Amino acid sequence: MDKIIICIIGSGNWATTIARNVGRNVMNSQTLEEKIPMYVYEEIFEGRKLTEIINTTHINSKYMPNFELPPNIVAVDDIVTTARDADIIIFAIPPTFVSSCCKTLLGKVKPTAHAVSLIKGFERGDDGQFVLISQIIMRQLKIPCSVLVGCNLAYELAHDHFAEGTVGCRDQKYFRVLHDIFKSPTFRVVVTEDADCVEICSTLRNIIAFAAGCSDGMELNENTKGGIIRRGFLEMLQFVDVFYPGCRMGTFFESCGISDLVTSCYANRNRKLAEAFVKTGKPLSELEHIIIPGHEPLGPVTAELVHHMLKKKGLEDKFPLFTAVYRICTGDYPLQRLVETLIKAREDIFHPLHTFQL
Repeated sequence: MDKIIICIIGSGNWATTIARNVGRNVMNSQTLEEKIPMYVYEEIFEGRKLTEIINTTHINSKYMPNFELPPNIVAVDDIVTTARDADIIIFAIPPTFVSSCCKTLLGKVKPTAHAVSLIKGFERGDDGQFVLISQIIMRQLKIPCSVLVGCNLAYELAHDHFAEGTVGCRDQKYFRVLHDIFKSPTFRVVVTEDADCVEICSTLRNIIAFAAGCSDGMELNENTKGGIIRRGFLEMLQFVDVFYPGCRMGTFFESCGISDLVTSCYANRNRKLAEAFVKTGKPLSELEHIIIPGHEPLGPVTAELVHHMLKKKGLEDKFPLFTAVYRICTGDYPLQRLVETLIKAREDIFHPLHTFQL
């Protein structure tokens, strides 16, 4: 039987970190091909091509300079060459590049291939709603796409500190292999079939992290920040029940849910952006280029798209924290409204269909 071929699209810090795990895990496998091509956007770093640096030193000097890659990770500067023979295509690129990469790969990958998105983010749909990255990949490449998200900061994982991740897998025959290629002695991976919920959790937590950052900027106490996290978690559950019915309650208690949410509220770009927004009084459009250069401000953008979805259903009042964050970002609410929202929020849970299962 032919061995399963894996490739990685991307070479940033997260892609490089995951490549270390995957590279190590396949080396002694009887079913997985040992060589793993990794697509690297070619650039000159310190006078040399980045692909040359990686293939000769086994170190990604630009994005992860202090960590050695296994020798079976091979940098390739052409995305089609990287992916054309792969059975599992791991995407670890910024969300803004997904569509263009998929257009390049369309018709150039195996029709039986299985994609895995490690991308936290989304695109704006034509209807004003957000479109999950895995849905973009599936729609454009015509292949299934699973997701890996969770409480896993790249540098902490690279230092072999304990971390967790959740794989939302859309094909049961890949449950075991996806678990085995990503895990490490310090990286705990849980696989679930609840792929939409896994991914939507990583999207919604951006709103709550922004609210937590506002709390930090206002120098509110930890009880208040804890209240923001609790209320935000509740609204995550409610939102998924309304817009993605059929998801499992247990998924929220995996790393993609509560763990990623808590971590984001203490160590996240959106939290940092919100804190600066409060302390400096400068507009978000100005701060995002300083605080998170090269990254879209996912907290405010997510809040905007979520508000659009809630407004269409007349549900703004049922999601007071999400609504407050949106209106604070637009300047319609003063910052003090954040605490007022926590005080006045009703405690009944809005579940129109009661579809959650444990």
